[in-house]
Amino acid sequence: MSRGNGNNWDGKTRGSLAGYKIFLFFIKFFGIGFAYALLRVVTFYYYLFAAKPKKALLNFYQNTLQIPGADVKKLVRRNFFIFGQTLVDRAAFLLGKDSDFTHTFENESYLIDMRNLGKGGILLSAHLGNWETAGNLLKGRITPTINIVMLDAEVQNIKQYMDLSTGGSRFKVIAIKDDLSHVIAIRNALINNEFVAIHADRYLAGAKFIEMDFFGKKAKFPIGPFIIASKFDAPVTFVFAAKDGKYSYHLSATPPITAKMKPEEIGKLYVAELENKVKQYPEQWFNYFNFFQ
Repeated sequence: MSRGNGNNWDGKTRGSLAGYKIFLFFIKFFGIGFAYALLRVVTFYYYLFAAKPKKALLNFYQNTLQIPGADVKKLVRRNFFIFGQTLVDRAAFLLGKDSDFTHTFENESYLIDMRNLGKGGILLSAHLGNWETAGNLLKGRITPTINIVMLDAEVQNIKQYMDLSTGGSRFKVIAIKDDLSHVIAIRNALINNEFVAIHADRYLAGAKFIEMDFFGKKAKFPIGPFIIASKFDAPVTFVFAAKDGKYSYHLSATPPITAKMKPEEIGKLYVAELENKVKQYPEQWFNYFNFFQ
């Protein structure tokens, strides 16, 4: 679970090494269904005691999505449970249990068209649904290499344990660094006709941002992903992967942007698509902090 100070995201992920070990053990020896059942207890605990994430979700659902009060608490509990499922699914894929899952891909042809242009592709997504699982599903199907740009701020011992226990992710991680070496890595990936996926919804305090209308309110979004999408000569699409069944996912892509556009223009298109996805899958909004400053 992503962590914040109540007002903004701090770039770190909540969780304990013991918790990861327990779930990896149950997934490996008892199956995904058993792990899901255990999640009922774990996520109810979070619902009772994770005050800041719970408050942030209640506020978002009530004041932004205008969801009736009687339904809000149920939706928060469901959100916590589905988030837990996505973490279990991620580990299950890495443990070789991907055959347990099915998926549909709306507009998959858009990504094939991007690949065929030979310029690589920039995939802008958000912390809605389960993009890491989508990356695992896409690898080898449309392109041999998926690169995901992210802050390398997870607790190191947890990350090391996951890598040792599961063999690591099936895609490349481009870590965002102060020396801007990630920009060179993105350029090289695109030259090699690879896809580069970037989350464009979380503004980290102190970083450059762009303020845009999101559900009729002003919200800060990181400007970096939109600058990258604007500067490189590669097609851009907005891709999301939402859980639409116990063991199934729905992937979607928007028509590629191939013409030169300003970062602000790309940002507005992205926010409009993000609003559509939040309306469609409100229970999979996984930003557990006050999104509006």
